[in-house]
Amino acid sequence: MKTRHRILECVPNFSEGRDEKKLEAIAAVIRSVPAVHLLHIDRSPAANRTVFTFAGEPEAVVEAAFRATKKAAELINMTEQEGVHPRIGATDVCPLVPLYNMSMEEVIQYSNLLGKRVGEELGIPVYMYEYAARENYRRTLPAIRKGQYESFAIKMQDDKWKPDYGPLVFNARTGATVMGARDVLVAFNIALDTRDVSLASEIAEKIRESGYVKTEKGIRRKIQGLLPKVRAIGWYMKDYEIAQVSFNLLDHRQTSPLQVWRTCEALAKEAGVALIGSEVIGLIPRECLVEAGQFAVMQSGNDTGDTETILIHHAIALLGLDKLKPFDPQEKVLEYALEKAYAE
Repeated sequence: MKTRHRILECVPNFSEGRDEKKLEAIAAVIRSVPAVHLLHIDRSPAANRTVFTFAGEPEAVVEAAFRATKKAAELINMTEQEGVHPRIGATDVCPLVPLYNMSMEEVIQYSNLLGKRVGEELGIPVYMYEYAARENYRRTLPAIRKGQYESFAIKMQDDKWKPDYGPLVFNARTGATVMGARDVLVAFNIALDTRDVSLASEIAEKIRESGYVKTEKGIRRKIQGLLPKVRAIGWYMKDYEIAQVSFNLLDHRQTSPLQVWRTCEALAKEAGVALIGSEVIGLIPRECLVEAGQFAVMQSGNDTGDTETILIHHAIALLGLDKLKPFDPQEKVLEYALEKAYAE
């Protein structure tokens, strides 16, 4: 999309995926801010988690993020919340992402303004991550989230894990939240034709960049993962009654959904399991689907220079993106959603 607008994206993840009234109330406060476009809502009852995606003018997006965090704190009681997805708070993570005509340095400043306001006005402990992190050991989401909500009150007593903003004691009702600045991330889950979560976890360990620890004859050895800039866990997704490998692709240009799919397919085949399909949580950049479509066409031997629409159709078929739930490119492709929002 060509534009002169400064466009900032926000992708907050809320620890609620079952109560539609609560989610609609959060959506309403986002929509209440002028110059903000709510692009997509992705709800998962089993994970008990919902991912919102909105974008617009930077100051407006920061205001919408604050209002959404405030509304989530009012509606979501973490003492009663449960779900398979790792989480530490009602607003579990709220990243800001530069899309057009913005530098990462600018986004870091905006994320700190947001984090400071949330900490001071809402009384929620806030941790800054990725490019906004103060210390390298607190840079990644898994490191901050380790121990999850149930262990966070104890974790916060450690001086190394004092929040960057907000109270120094745990807020049991709201939990804590993670805010910061990051690049575009692709959340991509692959479904296996099995209910065996241990198999999904083994595949996740082999693929993710951090790898896993192997013990042989009493000696622990770190095994590096197969793909860079990838995080992964295995879980049982009750929504579909199958095991899934859940991926976060931190840099889709370095490791794309196609690469992840083919690697996962090979490992699953070794284990005697097929892939059913996949799903994108939130939105996906257009180039990810174009690459997969081009590969599918090349595999078929009919490389005839197909249009983008046809390539995306081939990508959906190859990756099984419509096997678990409907996949509409106009709603799920980031650039298409933005073009539609800014045309209205």
